[in-house]
Amino acid sequence: MSLMPSLQIEDTVASRPSRQSEGRGRWVLSEDCRTALKALNNKSVSLILTDPPYFIDGMDDGWNDKKLRGRCKAGVIGGLPAGMKFTPDQGRRLQQFLHPVAQEWMRVIKPGGFVLCFSQARLVHRVAVAIEDAGFEIRDTLAWKYEGQPKAFSQDHFVRKRKDLSDRQKRALIKSLGGRKTPQLKPQMEMIVLAQAPREGTFVENWSRYRAGLIDTSAPFLDAGRFPGNIIATTKPREKHGHMTCKPVPLLRHLIRIFSDDRSGTLVLDCFAGSGSTGEASLREGRSFLGFEIDPAHAERANERIDAVADEMSSENG
Repeated sequence: MSLMPSLQIEDTVASRPSRQSEGRGRWVLSEDCRTALKALNNKSVSLILTDPPYFIDGMDDGWNDKKLRGRCKAGVIGGLPAGMKFTPDQGRRLQQFLHPVAQEWMRVIKPGGFVLCFSQARLVHRVAVAIEDAGFEIRDTLAWKYEGQPKAFSQDHFVRKRKDLSDRQKRALIKSLGGRKTPQLKPQMEMIVLAQAPREGTFVENWSRYRAGLIDTSAPFLDAGRFPGNIIATTKPREKHGHMTCKPVPLLRHLIRIFSDDRSGTLVLDCFAGSGSTGEASLREGRSFLGFEIDPAHAERANERIDAVADEMSSENG
């Protein structure tokens, strides 16, 4: 199902989901965001919260879930320690991929509206430049803090496999290495670029016209009672909903609550919707949601998931 450019955003099936004959909502459209975004009206989106491909280890614009799963074992991707298969060209390709998408974000976002874009730590500069070059102001870089698993590898076994060294030479080389490992500290954070579209007038004037551009710090979802900071700690989700890089709903609810208005009809957009976590978080925070997901299987699962949340909330509300 395609969005037509002539449709008002309030009339799209994704912002106020209608039910198909089998009872399912259409929250996530199985489309490439690079073309689907062009169907949205100017200044129609309040918040963009998204997790694009990271362009490492095959997780790029040619993402193939089946191939990636076939290459992945615990701590290893394609025969190399996870995170070690890297060339500087990956960052440049990420920037080139994301920049035209960010240009569309600039067109569809309301003045003063925020973009929150997840990024792998070592490529966050490329994400920020792509968004900034599209006209956004980079306001901050947030860090989602979690407890990861160490991925650094000892080199001792590589030394033992060498056939050009005697056992004595191998022992001496291993001793000289002193237990050193590949250059990977234990991962404990993912970065989130926080960008803002230019305002029209003062903060108050912009808010009065668009209900965007200011943040709500009164009741953060995480770490309640404390003023929200740019380091946000929460655990990784146990349930992945069939997706390799699923984000925790509490983290997304926290961000949605701070960076968007709490009126019903406030539209949150996720251009890389994956398993639908942003959609679930948006509904639970009382916002409308629109997602694009290029993989039809993920889009289908996301719709089923978000539809179940909508049914659950409707039942709870009588």
